[in-house]
Amino acid sequence: MGKNYIDIEDDKGQILRYRKHVNGRGLIAHGAKVDADAIVEAGAYIEPHAHVAAGAHIARGAWIERDAQVGPGAVIDAHAHIGHGAVIGQGARIGVRTTVGEGASIARGARIGDDEIVHPGMRISTDRKGLWLAA
Repeated sequence: MGKNYIDIEDDKGQILRYRKHVNGRGLIAHGAKVDADAIVEAGAYIEPHAHVAAGAHIARGAWIERDAQVGPGAVIDAHAHIGHGAVIGQGARIGVRTTVGEGASIARGARIGDDEIVHPGMRISTDRKGLWLAA
């Protein structure tokens, strides 16, 4: 049986320890809080002090930065990037290769498509088809 953690050196020369999540084998940094009912696929990274709620799905290659919050039942698709301190609401969906900037907020149930950029600090809500609504 292989080890359940990996050590990675960051750009500041600090060693960060990541454990493999029981539900998907994605990497969870020490200090992050990820519900056991969430799915974090292999190849996804959750940074320190991030929170991922029950029922959330973090796909392969996704990156959740420090202090970000992913609400219950939210879906972060493959290779998406959730910036430092960003908040993803309950049941929201973030598309493939989409970037959500630092401190941005995605409303409950919002749908952000593939290859989108949500700029830092923006507050986004959408209709059921994913069309962005005025804040």
